[in-house]
Amino acid sequence: MAYRDLTVSIQDGVALLTLDRPERRNAFSGAMGESLGRAYRACDDDDDVRVLVVTGAGDAFCAGADFSDTGGDTFGEQDKSSFSSSPVDPPAFRLRKPVIAAVNGHAVGIGLSLPMQCDVRIFAREGKYGFLHTRRGVLPDAYAHFTVPLAIGFAKTAELFLTGRRFEGDEAEHLGLATRVLPAAEVLPAALAMARDIATNVAPLSASVCKRLLWESRTMEPDQIESMETALHHVVMGRPDAMEGVLAFLEKRAPRWSLSVPRDFPDPWPTPKG
Repeated sequence: MAYRDLTVSIQDGVALLTLDRPERRNAFSGAMGESLGRAYRACDDDDDVRVLVVTGAGDAFCAGADFSDTGGDTFGEQDKSSFSSSPVDPPAFRLRKPVIAAVNGHAVGIGLSLPMQCDVRIFAREGKYGFLHTRRGVLPDAYAHFTVPLAIGFAKTAELFLTGRRFEGDEAEHLGLATRVLPAAEVLPAALAMARDIATNVAPLSASVCKRLLWESRTMEPDQIESMETALHHVVMGRPDAMEGVLAFLEKRAPRWSLSVPRDFPDPWPTPKG
């Protein structure tokens, strides 16, 4: 499958998606957003992909919107029937597979909103970060008003969004935006090591249903979460992977998973009770 401003490689169950405009520090383009959405969908439907890693080419993750050609018209009036503030469809949190953001350098504006859609986020200590949107006359995008308060809470989100200030990797970790902060050269290797571990040792269907429940749980009461955990245990218990996980542990070997996310993901999804 051909992509613009994005490269995709798949090896050992891990899909590596690389934002690929290094000459412009991977500034976001319409082609990049369309390609990333198509790649997300393709990987989600591919049994050869267990985990996705998203990173940037060169020394930046994504420098935000590309102002170089459009200047003051970058955020000009848009067609109300077609414009979306989230130009990557689907967002990473709607995929059925784990998505790790290897934020290898600077990430601002939409370049920071996009990794906040991911399940795990490893940031470069040297990077410069910020939700700069309000300093450019617009507002945070790509579901940021959902993902960022979920990660760090309302008060911290309000301060970052309403000031539009920049910050560095250590503060990103302190705030809770980053799962982990490492030197830039270590970010992608660490993300790939985590991805390979998940691809080998974590049952694909278990990770899939766990991920969706995690993202939905913020709107549920404790009793509703218990009902969902119970319903989803009935999806996985008594099936080959539940037996294989125990046998592999007892026999001290790598598991051989057989259930498929595209084929075995629960449809319809259970409804919480209570």
